[in-house]
Amino acid sequence: MSLQSRDRNRAGQYAAAAGLTLLGSAAGLVAWSRLLVNRHMPLPPALPGRHERIISRRAGALSLYSAGEADGVPLLLIHSINAAANAYEVRPLYLHYRGRRPVYALDLPGFGFSDRSRRRYTPRLMVEAIHAAVDEIRQRHGGCVIDALALSLSASFLARASLECSDAYRSLALISPTGFDAQLSGEGPPDGHRGRDWLRDALDRPPFGRPLFDALVTRPSMRFFLQKTFGSPDIDEDLLNYDYASAHQPGAEHAPWCFIAGHLFPTDTTRLYEQLRLPVWMVHGVRGDFVDYRLVPRVADRPNWRVETLPTGAFPHFEQPEAVMAGYDAFLAQLGAPSARRPG
Repeated sequence: MSLQSRDRNRAGQYAAAAGLTLLGSAAGLVAWSRLLVNRHMPLPPALPGRHERIISRRAGALSLYSAGEADGVPLLLIHSINAAANAYEVRPLYLHYRGRRPVYALDLPGFGFSDRSRRRYTPRLMVEAIHAAVDEIRQRHGGCVIDALALSLSASFLARASLECSDAYRSLALISPTGFDAQLSGEGPPDGHRGRDWLRDALDRPPFGRPLFDALVTRPSMRFFLQKTFGSPDIDEDLLNYDYASAHQPGAEHAPWCFIAGHLFPTDTTRLYEQLRLPVWMVHGVRGDFVDYRLVPRVADRPNWRVETLPTGAFPHFEQPEAVMAGYDAFLAQLGAPSARRPG
C-alpha cells in the first residue's frame, strides 16, 4: 500500500471516528435533555396583584400583571429580551409604584406566561403585543393616556408602538435601551429585522432544538450571562432563580432562538428614537457588556429627552432602585396633568 493510500485510509478513519463522536455527543445531549432536565418546573407569578391572560388577535394570548387600585396615570412596564426574559425583570419598579398609581407589567410573546408557541418572533409581533396591552389598560381607565417603561431591546419596540399610536402615551422611559451602540444601531429599512431564517430553522428544530436550549440555560450559564448584564458577580439571586424556572417551561426555546438568529433586532432603531416627540426619560449604567452609548448625543440635547447615567450595570433598578425611582419621579413631576383621551 502506498503512503498516499495509507494517509487517505487514516483520514477516512479519523473522519469516521469524529462522526461517531459527534453522533454520540448529540445522542447524549438529547438523552440528557429528555431524561434529566425538568421542563415543567413550578412557575409562580412573577409579581403580586392581579394576574391574567388577555387575548390579542395579532399577538396571541398575553400575560398581564396589574395592581390598579390606586388613582393616577397608569404605568406599563415591559421586560427585556434574552434567553430567559419575563416580567420579574421589572419587579423593583412594580413593587415601588403599586399603591401609588395603577401599574401593569407585560410578559411579551414567547416569555413568561404569554403564548410560547413555535412561530417567528419579530419586532412587529412585540409591537402588536404592546398595542394590545395599552388598549386594555386604557379601556380600564377611561381612555386616558399612560406612561410606559421598557428595558433594553424592548425599548425599541416601545418606541415604535408609541410612534404608531402617540395619542395613547404621556411619556416613555427607557432603561439601558439597545440601539445607541455601533453594532445594533439602525438606519435601515423601517419595520424590518435582522433575522436569518436559515439559522432560526437550524436551531429551532427537533430533535436538537430543545436539548441545545437546555444546554444554554443551565444555571452556571445563566449566572455567567447575568454577571455580564450586571457587570459584576453580585447579581440578584432571586432574579436568577426565577429566570431559571421560566426558561424550563414548555416552549421556552422558541422566542430565544429567534432572538439569537436576529429576528428580534430592528433594522431602524436609531431612527425610531430620533423620531420620538413625546417626553422621554432614559437611564443607563457604565459597567458590563452593555455600555456602548456612543450615539446618545444624537438625542440627548433635545428638549423632550432627559438622559441620566448611574454607576451600575444594565439593570440599575436592581442595583440602585432608589436612584432610579428618584430620577424617574423627578422626570414625571415635570409633566403636566394628562387630559383624558379616548382610544381612537
